[in-house]
Amino acid sequence: MSTEQTARIWRQAQEILPWLTEVRRDFHQYPEFGMEEFRTQEQIIRYLEEMGIPYYKSAGTGVVGLIEGAMTGAVVALRGDMDALPIDERNETPYRSKVQGKMHACGHDAHMTCLLGAARILNDSKQELAGVVKLFFQPAEETVGGALPMIREGVLENPRVEAAFGLHVSADLPVGKIAVKYGQMNAASDDLHITVRGENGHGAYPHKGKDAIVIAAHVITALQTIVSRNVDPREAAVITLGVISGGTASNILAQEVKLTGTIRTLDKNVRAFVKERVCEVADLTARSLGGEADVFFEEGYTSLINDSEMVDQVKRCGEALLGAENVRVNDFPMMGVEDFAFFAEHVPSAFYHLGVRNEEKDCVYPVHHPRFDLDEKSLAVGAAMQAFNAMTFLQERAKRLQTEK
Repeated sequence: MSTEQTARIWRQAQEILPWLTEVRRDFHQYPEFGMEEFRTQEQIIRYLEEMGIPYYKSAGTGVVGLIEGAMTGAVVALRGDMDALPIDERNETPYRSKVQGKMHACGHDAHMTCLLGAARILNDSKQELAGVVKLFFQPAEETVGGALPMIREGVLENPRVEAAFGLHVSADLPVGKIAVKYGQMNAASDDLHITVRGENGHGAYPHKGKDAIVIAAHVITALQTIVSRNVDPREAAVITLGVISGGTASNILAQEVKLTGTIRTLDKNVRAFVKERVCEVADLTARSLGGEADVFFEEGYTSLINDSEMVDQVKRCGEALLGAENVRVNDFPMMGVEDFAFFAEHVPSAFYHLGVRNEEKDCVYPVHHPRFDLDEKSLAVGAAMQAFNAMTFLQERAKRLQTEK
């Protein structure tokens, strides 16, 4: 990209910042859960129609936009997720959530807005586009995962996508900065369900029954030894039990206790080992105390692994657009999960973090917090970065094809 093109993209992003702010605040006031983003979908469609960008619906509440450049070339995808969280917002801003029990506390309102901003910039620059940009407005990242349904419906085909970019806000990173990570960026997840069974009895005569609560307590404690004593300390794994339920009365031994939690791992072999070990520990611990334990896993998201060449490009784009001092390279992956990973499994991809922190504006709270908010100047940064990433990828791919000929 030329210096002139870079400056123009940055200038365009700054010029549309008031519009971006308005768009984000509208999304923020009307949050919707995964696969329920019907109003959000309507708004996205309205914005795309105003820009004259063709689109179609996908995965129920998702939207796919298509920007065709004046020159033929490669196809690149930009992704923004759409859903909100079950949180009551505690911010007292004019644009706080109007829906009780729902909040855009993970920044998906910003992700959609940045994607719409990038679409606006790219659509105004179609004469310079050497290829096609697909816009993925994806539902249900926080819950069932909307990436796989979109992929199964063929969003990576017709025309076939060759690469993808995605971003996520970060309250740990000051506004005006981005952070990239080579290789593995996010963990894989598995939901864990354990049913511990004992035998009812009178609370005054515990020796005549089998207390499922006591058995479950030992199972919980024993499970924690898997990470501390069975997994190589140089590897990463997390076992967290978030829900315990069981028992019917204070003077009756519980016959059944249910435990629900999550497993997070980075390595696929560690993932398989931890699951196998959970089954062994739960079963043997329960049996040693006269009970039983059934274990069921619900497979979650795969690990997000960035393509190094794609990360190189994001890094170069960030340095050109924001300055080298505003591009951070992270050393360690995160144990959180991200279903952009499924796009990255199919095509070379780069997922990176967008800084939204501003202490003067009290934008300091982490995602999933009821007081999470962001410095809205970050919207222009995200829009510019995504537009710049797409244009640069298409230009570089076109040059490579010319050289190969």
